[in-house]
Amino acid sequence: MLEITAPSFLLASPDPALLASFEALLLASGAHVEVVLSAEAALASMTAPQPPALALLDANLPAMDPSFTLARLLATVRANDACKQLPIVLIADTVSQEWIDRLAEGVIDDLILRAGEQAYWQLRLNMVLRTRRQLRELEALRDAAILNAQMDRLTGIYNRETLLSMLFRETDRVQRMNSPLCLVLFDVDDFGHWNERLGTEICDELLCQIVGRTTRLLRSYDLFGRAGKDEFLVALPGCSPVNAVMLAERIRQDVFASPYHLSGESIRLSACFGIAASQGRSPIVVLREAEQALQSAKVAGPESIQCFSQADFPTPAPVTFLTSTSSDELLAW
Repeated sequence: MLEITAPSFLLASPDPALLASFEALLLASGAHVEVVLSAEAALASMTAPQPPALALLDANLPAMDPSFTLARLLATVRANDACKQLPIVLIADTVSQEWIDRLAEGVIDDLILRAGEQAYWQLRLNMVLRTRRQLRELEALRDAAILNAQMDRLTGIYNRETLLSMLFRETDRVQRMNSPLCLVLFDVDDFGHWNERLGTEICDELLCQIVGRTTRLLRSYDLFGRAGKDEFLVALPGCSPVNAVMLAERIRQDVFASPYHLSGESIRLSACFGIAASQGRSPIVVLREAEQALQSAKVAGPESIQCFSQADFPTPAPVTFLTSTSSDELLAW
């Protein structure tokens, strides 16, 4: 049975009457209430690894250090990244200009008058919690929208635009560190034939399985994206063309040599590969070279691997890739 944990609220005040009133109100909502009597104790609770879901601070909260004012407490809490989303409600005798300014700045989320009725307190607290919950939901939706804009909807890997953007950043690193970077562009042979024979739905599943098999061969920092309908691009930081050819061989063997079993069919696919080295140049130029190498591979026939012709390449260092069937590491030279 799923256990639902009650929210934890912080109540910080030296006033026994206020503590009694607010604690009864919060406990009635089913929350766990932590009561503290000083600004230092309130700060410790609000910046703990598991901060409260809501903090109610008395404007008259004392501190052992006279220089540690409530304004300093609030500034310290809001400077902590983990506490920026913590709802803070101030309980005050009057609505001063200072607290109006803090409210406008978002340092506090609401201001409650000490002399109010419990129904008024409850209404304001509910509004604060609901507003914060809506803000978190909006942020989650925004993050999801950004992620969806970066990913290919069918396969879940990077789309062409995002991959190019990441390649520009990776090229900056290549230029700073004088390190190798290679692109491997591969295209499924005669995929239009399979579309006509099997239909779009099964071919979409084929593409997803190709992506799954390929991903298992890549390192965590390799970049993998869908460059076209049945065309995929892998960027290999730290790899020379010889390393890239070895990976293309592994993809040809582990991704395409084994048949795919879908809808009662045993489907044997193949692909052609084009490889180009960055050498710190524009990703647009390097990608165009990989496309030219891919076209040469297609002319050579199915399962061909072609490198774009450049000057002599340096002797490559060993690079580790994983097999698709185990966690054993194979050393590619």
